[in-house]
Amino acid sequence: QVQLVESGGGLVQAGGSLRLSCAASGRTFSSYVMAWFRQAPGKEREFVAAVNWSGGRTYYADSVKGRFTISRDNAKNTVYLQMNSLKPEDTAVYYCAAGPPGTTWYSAKYDYWGQGTQVTVSS
Repeated sequence: QVQLVESGGGLVQAGGSLRLSCAASGRTFSSYVMAWFRQAPGKEREFVAAVNWSGGRTYYADSVKGRFTISRDNAKNTVYLQMNSLKPEDTAVYYCAAGPPGTTWYSAKYDYWGQGTQVTVSS
């Protein structure tokens, strides 16, 4: 079992930055693919970014490429999402997800999900 707890959300002006954190429990954290998804009101949940077990490979949605950076610290059982140059359309609840090796990075078929953290970007 893996439990995920997100933090770091909040209200920021357009052009600003936020860093989200996702703290994971469980001894197998370092073996999991970790990802961030988001869901805006009235929209489907969408993939944002993912990172492989070592942090050596990352994958981003086109809408955030060049602005967001995903990283992980296996010693701290934590994955991060650094969000820069934020736009109003980035407003959403952001979810952390964990999946075993082989999980398709951009799919929603991850085994474990956090409760989410709200990010609001004002114009």
